[in-house]
Amino acid sequence: MKKLIIFDLDGTLLNTIADLAQSTNHALSALGYPTHDEASYKFMVGNGINKLFERALPEGEKTEENVLRVRAQFIPYYDCHNADRSRPYPGIAELLEQLQSQHILLAVASNKYHAATTKLIAHYFPQIRFAAVYGQREGIATKPDPTVVADILRDTGVQPEDVLYVGDSAVDMQTALNAGVTACGVTWGFRPRTELEALNPAYIVDHASDILKIANK
Repeated sequence: MKKLIIFDLDGTLLNTIADLAQSTNHALSALGYPTHDEASYKFMVGNGINKLFERALPEGEKTEENVLRVRAQFIPYYDCHNADRSRPYPGIAELLEQLQSQHILLAVASNKYHAATTKLIAHYFPQIRFAAVYGQREGIATKPDPTVVADILRDTGVQPEDVLYVGDSAVDMQTALNAGVTACGVTWGFRPRTELEALNPAYIVDHASDILKIANK
């Protein structure tokens, strides 16, 4: 049995794409840039919001200065609207409750900025006692750098061989590989199964309940 399960947030626990798209489009529009359809954002997210803004900006406009201008428009808007349409994926709330009842430690490692990560976890999963919740923090490398996983292992005292890392993208699978923990890809998120398969994770699952079976192996 695994002692700790670390979850990615966007595309894994929560379907946040509608609110991310709406907020990024708001920021782009405010600065006079063209916007994108919601589906396009599934391939822009995953590496932190600065990378999201760089990808969303038009060619020739992807400067650090413009990224920061978009960020200044995005954050206050997203802070007010990040729970408008975001929802847990089917079976996730039940999965977390079952894992918690089995005394398996739970944690979150996200590339979403830290304040929004903690806010969304508290809003959607108030009944779950997470051992650690980390979003993108100033001065800390983002995933797939394994620092966030190392910080969670330090906080919990769990060894890498007792950890399952669950995520929906190649970034997550690479994070698990870099951290030396077992990877589990989920197919209900933002990226296609083929992206997960390319990193050869130990598991790829189609339903939240499948994670419970893996955790109890």
